[in-house]
Amino acid sequence: MMLANAIAETPDAVPAVAPAAVLITNDAVVLGILMAILGLVFWTASSSHRFWKTFYAVFPMLLLCYFLPSLLTFAKLVDPEQSKLYFMASRYLLPASLVLLTISVDLREILKLGPKAIVMFLTGTVGVVLGGPLAILIVGSVRPDLVGGEDAEAVWRGLSTVAGSWIGGGANQAAMKEVFGPSDSLYSVMVAVDVIVAEIWMMFLLMGVGKADWIDAKLKADASSVRRLQEQMEEFSERVAKVPTATDLFVLLGVAFGVTAVSHAGGEFLARWIEANLPWLNQFSLNSTFFWLIVLATTAGVLLSFTKARQLEGVGASKIGTVFIFVLVATIGLKMDIRAIASHPGLFAVGGIWMAIHVALMIAMAWLIRAPYFFLAVGSKANIGGAASAPVVAAAFHPSLAPVGVLLAVLGYAVGTYGAYICAIMMQAVSAT
Repeated sequence: MMLANAIAETPDAVPAVAPAAVLITNDAVVLGILMAILGLVFWTASSSHRFWKTFYAVFPMLLLCYFLPSLLTFAKLVDPEQSKLYFMASRYLLPASLVLLTISVDLREILKLGPKAIVMFLTGTVGVVLGGPLAILIVGSVRPDLVGGEDAEAVWRGLSTVAGSWIGGGANQAAMKEVFGPSDSLYSVMVAVDVIVAEIWMMFLLMGVGKADWIDAKLKADASSVRRLQEQMEEFSERVAKVPTATDLFVLLGVAFGVTAVSHAGGEFLARWIEANLPWLNQFSLNSTFFWLIVLATTAGVLLSFTKARQLEGVGASKIGTVFIFVLVATIGLKMDIRAIASHPGLFAVGGIWMAIHVALMIAMAWLIRAPYFFLAVGSKANIGGAASAPVVAAAFHPSLAPVGVLLAVLGYAVGTYGAYICAIMMQAVSAT
């Protein structure tokens, strides 16, 4: 699941830019630039000027929040591997945002969305599992040297980490690296394939958000359940809304970061306990602290939604959660170094074909079961992007829909390592033929 793993859990790659080559190394300066970029994008996106309305009708706001930070890396102004901002956003802001985005969720109404959301998510998983070996077959039939290699340099070993990321996330990706042992140099290239190919797909998904009604009409899909959930969440937000006081905001932040603290502590304990007592669960990434951090934060947010804490939506819980998510989005954008495409075009061809198979299967299933575009987009990103991307895409339709993306992303963590392992074994078999 990842941007390509655009998400907060993607392990660091070998530095794409030499530390001495970058101009800005102070994280305070980098954070200021990123916040200025986000402020500019939000300000222009809310403008009533005809130019900006036309511009954002073509280029979604969220897309720019990813793309503009990537230009800092492209221009060698910033090295994302030197910066600690991504770690800060993924470990502190992401879990806090998950709490704030789920605290007002109406779980019963989400369940009323029906099985189509789960079907589309599982279809995305199958698309990744089958897409890897098929992409190797297609590219190998033309250029077998591009998908070959031996021992730690075998391309299929590196691609196994992409499968882990595209089904589950960074924890699953790291698990595949440990299981199949690609070399560090190969792994660094695969991280670039992972992130850039997934981000390109993300661009198309976001462009489709503004045309969701037209796409639903072409798919003959009934999006009434999604609209009903959106309307009910909007009605609740309006009903409890009030001008927040400083006390309200501190209570809100206390809940968000308090739960984050407990989730960190609980995640570390569970990961260590499983590692020591149930090591066979490692194959499912259940020894990952990050996995438990996300699960515990999300679970706490859902449980709090059944209490009076749900009223925190009235003082801006989802709005502040969205701010945290967009800071994460900007730090993820820094990791997208598009220069890597020119260095390894063959491997990016494999990644592109792989992603095309995933997309084709998603579209075919959406047409077959008449699933709305919302389920297609969020189901795909719950696989390819995880907890950092799925709620962002869901919120692009409407902020009240972000919890749907969160819940599906958690499901991706659970099946990611298992699906990626099957995909890797298939890729190994195909590469040997």
